[in-house]
Amino acid sequence: MVASPADIERAAQLRRELEGHDHAYYVLDAPTVPDAEYDRLFRELEALERTRPELLSSDSPTQRVGGKAMPGLVPVRHAVPMLSIRTETDTTSGGVAAFDTRVRNALELGPDGAPVEYLGELKFDGLAISLRYENGVLVRAATRGDGETGEDVTHNVRTIRQIPLKLHGKAPPLIEVRGEIYMRRDAFEQLNARQLDAGEKVFVNPRNAAAGAVRQLDPRIAAKRPLSFFAYGFGETAGWDLPATQGEMLDALARFGIPVCEHRVVALGPGALVAFHDRIADMRDSLPYDIDGVVYKVNRFDLQRRLGFVTREPRWAVAHKYPAQEEITQLLDIWISVGRTGALTPIARLKPVFVGGVTVTNATLHNEDEIARKGVLICDQVIVRRAGDVIPEVVGPVVERRTGGERPFVMPGTCPICGSHAQKQSDEAVTRCTGGLFCPAQRKQALLHFAGRRAMDIEGLGDKLVDQLVEGGIVRTPADVYKLGLVKLANLPRMADKSAANLLAAIEKSRHTTLARFIFALGIRNVGEATAKDLARYFGSLDTLMDADVERLQQVPDVGPIVAQSIAGFFAEAHNREVIEQLRAAGVTWEEGAPAVPASGAASGKTFVLTGTLPTLGRDDAKELIESHGGKVSGSVSKKTDYVVAGADAGSKLAKAEALGLAILDEDGLRRVLQNGA
Repeated sequence: MVASPADIERAAQLRRELEGHDHAYYVLDAPTVPDAEYDRLFRELEALERTRPELLSSDSPTQRVGGKAMPGLVPVRHAVPMLSIRTETDTTSGGVAAFDTRVRNALELGPDGAPVEYLGELKFDGLAISLRYENGVLVRAATRGDGETGEDVTHNVRTIRQIPLKLHGKAPPLIEVRGEIYMRRDAFEQLNARQLDAGEKVFVNPRNAAAGAVRQLDPRIAAKRPLSFFAYGFGETAGWDLPATQGEMLDALARFGIPVCEHRVVALGPGALVAFHDRIADMRDSLPYDIDGVVYKVNRFDLQRRLGFVTREPRWAVAHKYPAQEEITQLLDIWISVGRTGALTPIARLKPVFVGGVTVTNATLHNEDEIARKGVLICDQVIVRRAGDVIPEVVGPVVERRTGGERPFVMPGTCPICGSHAQKQSDEAVTRCTGGLFCPAQRKQALLHFAGRRAMDIEGLGDKLVDQLVEGGIVRTPADVYKLGLVKLANLPRMADKSAANLLAAIEKSRHTTLARFIFALGIRNVGEATAKDLARYFGSLDTLMDADVERLQQVPDVGPIVAQSIAGFFAEAHNREVIEQLRAAGVTWEEGAPAVPASGAASGKTFVLTGTLPTLGRDDAKELIESHGGKVSGSVSKKTDYVVAGADAGSKLAKAEALGLAILDEDGLRRVLQNGA
């Protein structure tokens, strides 16, 4: 059948796309599409050339491995070509059966013959490399390049400590070791953290970071990146008594001091390969490095030679990939999820795509800064990644596929759940809803905090009961807690009359509290128990505090601009003021007035640390006693600590205080200091 004009144009288009992706992947070290997308384009071109032979040309990407030597690196011609292996398109166990059938047919074994012995290995996601050793000494390292000609990267490879500069034992006169340079996941995360701290670009994946390091002109860059290496084969050799099998060859390389992966298996027949495939799939996400599949090789070298090659691939090996962890799809829109703490998280709504073994329709975008860093626009074609049980994420846009109809994302200024003002503080990347007492998304968190022992101290109002009250629509704000009755509570599942009566008694007791406890119970971001007490002392009344601006708030000891902004933003939200008025109307009261102790108290300006058990004072009692005399209680010992109050079984805090030469008090000493001053 003669190729149609449409076939001719499609083949030309596929060649252009594949050549562009090859250049980005092999030359620029900046891949533009996931492997799965590249494989699809490659298979489509292969199918066209197979059914329309007149479309096949010697320069087609199907006839070679992509890539050219990068300017500045010396070309190296491989005496034994570094060719890629076929990828089995069926990611299920059927892929194993198809490979075994091809091998058996080529060896003329027939369906009833003896099973073929294979070696199962991992398919690493890194940069293929050839290491040339002469008389046991590393003399050259070269990239794969186009399979025939690579690039001399010896200056960089010598910085990889896993790769021996001299082989162990009695080495042959010549051996070329083939393998993969990669980067561990933990090393990749540490590298990106350093890049962020230095204000430099972060890398998309470990493979990109590893390849970019190996193909730099400056070896100091490679030396700073924690690279690793695994061997999986050999090229040109001389004077080496070649082992009989692939497995024995890897064992021999290991004896030379070459790193080889421990996760490999000699498998007799396809069933054993399936078991290997499944076992590695189960442990894939826990491996310290990235793989995208496994590789099956006929184990015996004499059989490999009989099978030979076809075009660009050996007949005796195949790569069997797992479901792709990265795919391309369209980002249809971005919606906002509001968390229990009021955090507004952008979520990408995606055109459904099968990735990582499941169909994905949503993926996290983390925050506004992350969207800007990745350069993602609404309606972009994006790369989506999902590994194991990890929440899917948008890796970045495929810029080449933009049509002009894309638009930027703008973080809303109000909470999409309750309409309260949304605020982003200078020390955070997260935007948050300020309607903490009112927002339905924060309802459970707000109620649990409000009822806490150090807040309103409503004993019995715990997680399970709060879940029932909120999910049943019985309680919407903390003010609704004071409207609960015995009948309504007793009718809840697992709530008996006595339990309901005890809870109502605790609620009634909490109606009268201190101003400091009430301020803390409001759950204002960045306002802890100590800050709530400082605010109560300084302002004396809640109304004065609510009307204070940021400048006035910063006059309170230890209240800086971030805390002041949190407080002002909370009270500026009308919804929060409304709930406070509802609490007042429900009979919740607190003591107001001038500060109980003047700033000139005996312990004013002094910092105390409590450790161990005191004879008569509990930890909370001692803390209240110190604070009532103007002092502050800290949880950790430092040079700024004035006194460490130590009781029985004092631990590391006492030891640190002694090492720093700090003043150490027992309970009697504490009372004397508080009575008489320092």
